[in-house]
Amino acid sequence: MAGRLDGKTAIITGAGQGIGKAYADRFLAEGASVVIADISEERAKPTLDELAERFSPDSVISVRTDISDEQSAKDCVAATIERFGRVDVLLNNAALYYDIDNQDNSYEYLQKVFSVNLHGAWLMARAAAPHMVEQGGGRIINQSSAAAYIYMLPPAAEFTEVSAFTYSQTKWGVVGLTKFLAAQLGAYGVTVNCIAPGVVMTEATKKIVPEEFLPMVTMMTAMKRALEPEDLTGTAVFFASDDSALVTGQVLVVDGGGAMPG
Repeated sequence: MAGRLDGKTAIITGAGQGIGKAYADRFLAEGASVVIADISEERAKPTLDELAERFSPDSVISVRTDISDEQSAKDCVAATIERFGRVDVLLNNAALYYDIDNQDNSYEYLQKVFSVNLHGAWLMARAAAPHMVEQGGGRIINQSSAAAYIYMLPPAAEFTEVSAFTYSQTKWGVVGLTKFLAAQLGAYGVTVNCIAPGVVMTEATKKIVPEEFLPMVTMMTAMKRALEPEDLTGTAVFFASDDSALVTGQVLVVDGGGAMPG
């Protein structure tokens, strides 16, 4: 049976673990060739070995990529073209999350996180889009977060400073970037859409969110069910496939009914 992504090549950033790995697994299962673009070779190598064994070594490669570095982004796309001849899908999944310091409200730290979470997605899109335009079309899928829509924070005992809202700021920026890119690239057959996951039960989440709070997060959603990485992959396949040919500039929140933006 043919997969929904047969013949397509996808670059998935941050695919060495967690949600990115789940995307890579599903895309390969749907017939795509996949580039694991991860800054950590230590993470990417076992993922590459596992997926190559389960699917085909000819359909998946790993390219060390620092998305916050312009040349590294260009090199990733060049390696993709060299190996597979084209790039049909860019899935901007990578972000600073696992090691994020929500207590650091300094401007320097905010700039660091922006350089990855927002500007990194722009750099990857900037590197991939010319090839998509040249070949007559493509798909860019950005990853925001339901955190972009959650404005209420628990009050501190006393006011000390204005928060940087670091993660939420960058993920709100991804929503805007999606719409601007969609407006520019639509005329060239390139769609740009966005997935905004809720709290996904990855190792990163379990590191950041205190264990006693995790059930509370689930209960605050309409569906009362924990969100797993695999729950996001169907949305990504839809955005990457021909089924969404006339869908662009859109954000889909996948969180079981927690954040419900209008």
